[in-house]
Amino acid sequence: MAGEPQRLHIMLFPFMAAGHMIPTLDIAKMFAAQQVKTTIVTTPRNSPFFTKPLETYKNIGPPIDIEIIPFPCHLGGIPEGIENFDQFTSDEMVVKFLKATYMLQESLEQVMEKCKPDCLVADLLLPFATDVAAKFNIPRLVFFGTNNFAQCVIYSIMKYKPYEAVSSDDEEFVIPNLPHEIKLTKFQLPEMMREQGDKQMTIELMEVFGRALAAEQKSYGVIMNSFYELEPEYVDCYNKVSGRKIWNIGPVSLCNRENEAKFQRGIKSSIDEYDCLQWLDSKKPKSVVYICFGSLAEISNSQLREIAMGLEASEQDFIWAIKRKNENEKNDEWLPHEFEKRMEGKGLIIRGWAPQVLILDHEATGAFVTHCGWNSTLEGISSGVPMVTWPAFADQFYNEKLVIQILKTGIAVGAKESSRTVDAKVKHEDINKAITRVMVGQEALELRIKANKLKDLARKAVEVGGSSYCHMRSLIQELSSYNVKPNMLD
Repeated sequence: MAGEPQRLHIMLFPFMAAGHMIPTLDIAKMFAAQQVKTTIVTTPRNSPFFTKPLETYKNIGPPIDIEIIPFPCHLGGIPEGIENFDQFTSDEMVVKFLKATYMLQESLEQVMEKCKPDCLVADLLLPFATDVAAKFNIPRLVFFGTNNFAQCVIYSIMKYKPYEAVSSDDEEFVIPNLPHEIKLTKFQLPEMMREQGDKQMTIELMEVFGRALAAEQKSYGVIMNSFYELEPEYVDCYNKVSGRKIWNIGPVSLCNRENEAKFQRGIKSSIDEYDCLQWLDSKKPKSVVYICFGSLAEISNSQLREIAMGLEASEQDFIWAIKRKNENEKNDEWLPHEFEKRMEGKGLIIRGWAPQVLILDHEATGAFVTHCGWNSTLEGISSGVPMVTWPAFADQFYNEKLVIQILKTGIAVGAKESSRTVDAKVKHEDINKAITRVMVGQEALELRIKANKLKDLARKAVEVGGSSYCHMRSLIQELSSYNVKPNMLD
C-alpha cells in the first residue's frame, strides 16, 4: 500500500563453519520473529545446513530466504567440493580457506544489488563485508561468536602483552585492567601468539586476524551472543575499551522452543530424536553426564581411552558424542576392551553429530563435559547444567576462566595447553575426579544451584522486557531509523 513504511531487510552472511552457522540461523529466526525481512547468504554445500531446519521452521515462524553464492575453490587452492572450515586440520589449509573466502566479495555484491538489504550482518572472519556494506551505503554489523569477557581478555593481551614478562610457557601472568584477577599461561594462548610451528603460517594467520579486527573497527557495531546479567562488568568493560556499539541479544539458542527445532540445529544428527529422548527418559533426573568436544577439536585415540576409563570409574550414566574422521574405524581402536559391552544401558555413544540442546535441556542431564567453545558453554548455561571444563584452543581457555572463576558453575579437568589436537595429557584419574565432583555430594549441589540461577536469568533475558529482548528491539529501531539518516555511518 502506498505510503506504508518499507519493511526492514537484514542480510546475514556467516562464516562457513558449524560453530558460526548455527548461531547465525538462530539470529535470523530472532529477526524474523520481530517481522524483519531476513535473508541468509551461503555457499552450495553449506546450504542444507540452513534449508533443512527451515523446512520445519516455516510452519511456526515467518519465512527466511536463502541466497546461494558459488565458493571459489579453483581460485583459492582449495580441493573441489570443500566449502567448510571444519574439514581442515593443517594451518596451511586453514590460511588458504580463510583467504579463499575473500574472493566471495564480488558474489556478495551481486546478491546485495539484487536483494537491496538495509543492513549486512557478517561474521568477524569475513572482513570484506565492511567495504561491501559501505559501497551500498548500509551499516555492517559484525557477529562475534564469543562473549564480552573473552573480548576484554583478547583486547588486554593484544594491547599490554603481559605474556612477555614471564620466563617460561607455564608461568602464570595477570591480565591487566580486568574487573577480576584473571591469570593465564603462555601455554593457554593461541599457538600463533606463542609463535609456535611454521613461522610463515603464523605471520599469515596474524595478518588474517589483523585484517578482520581492522574491518570490525570500521563497522557500525557488534552483535554478541551473550546477555547482560551473565557478565555485567564485562559488558560494561567491553563497551568502554572497544568504542563500538554492542548489542547483547543472547542466548540465541533459546529461540528454539520445540524439540524438533532443537534436534535439527546443525548437521544431521547421528541418532534418531526419539531414540535419544527415550534413552534419556529412562534415566533419573540429573543422573547423566554429557560429553562433547564440538566440531573442531581433534581427540587422539589415547585420550579417548583415558576418557572412557574415567567415565567407567565415575560410575555415572553418560551420553558421549564422538567425532571420528574414519567412519569405518573399529571401536576397539580407541576404546578399552569390551567397554561398550560393560557400559550397555549405562552409556550411550553417539558417533558424529549429537542433538546437543535437546540433550542439555533434558531433566536427566546433570553435567556437561565441554571443550568450552562459546556456543556449547552458553547452551550449558541456558540449560542450568554444571560443567567440567576441558578447553582445547582459540578462546576456550578464556571461556573456562569465566565459568570457573566468575560464574563458579564448573570444575576444571586440568587441561593446560592450547592445541586443536587433544592428546593424552589429561589422565583418567583426573577425569573421574572432576566428573564425580560435579555430580556427587555437597559441592555438586552448590554448583547446580548456581547453574539453575543462571538458567533462569538467561531465559528471562530473552523474554519480552528482558535485557536481550530490549537490545534486539533497540537494534531494530536503530536500523530502521538508519534508512532515513544515511550519513550516520562513519
